[in-house]
Amino acid sequence: MTDGKEHSGRLALVTGANRGIGLETARQLAQLGFTVLMGVRALAKGQEAAMTIGGKVEAIALDVAVYDAAAHAAAEVERRFGRLDVLVNNAAIHYDPSARALRPDWTVIREAFEINVFGAWRVAAAFAPLLTASGHGRLVNVSSEGGSLASMGAGAPAYSTSKATLNALTRILAAELRGSGVLVNSICPGWVATDMGGPGGRPVAQGAAGIVWAATLPDDGPTGGFFRDGKRLPW
Repeated sequence: MTDGKEHSGRLALVTGANRGIGLETARQLAQLGFTVLMGVRALAKGQEAAMTIGGKVEAIALDVAVYDAAAHAAAEVERRFGRLDVLVNNAAIHYDPSARALRPDWTVIREAFEINVFGAWRVAAAFAPLLTASGHGRLVNVSSEGGSLASMGAGAPAYSTSKATLNALTRILAAELRGSGVLVNSICPGWVATDMGGPGGRPVAQGAAGIVWAATLPDDGPTGGFFRDGKRLPW
């Protein structure tokens, strides 16, 4: 990570930011000098979480499962700031390693796609004009190596297929935004000790660092890629 003074005055939005990787990503961005908007479902809990970080951090209402929530949040950000420099699509649900595709739980699968794909898609579409207005926007989709076709196997069907679809969306968005100054990448934070990942994973700060790396890429940095710890992963 770079000197915080370099990023002073820049604005970042992190979805699902009241705990886990989202909270740590918000913390690290704030330490770098960003003004950070923490997108959360429950505003009161988000405000409590923001107080634990310090710096220029605040919570905004953004439940990615609600159809028009992203549009409302984007309108608020446009009114107040006129641009967005970094968007981190972090909100996710349903890591289901014991599930099997031949015994599908359609409720879980639909919920996974609603949050992990459609939620991220709605947020990206709503904020793309503000990222473009930045002139150096960074769109980071928090994915997983579980969504890599190269290593995919049995288990976690809802999570893996939704993350593979998110990776496909990354490629399409990167191509559509090419030439606008917006860099779009998927980031796998690795197996991290969070409520979703469970105990035994690596520290949350390490997983978040790869996300922050993508959020602070130079203008000639990569776009349309899949990375963990700054190193490319196979699709």
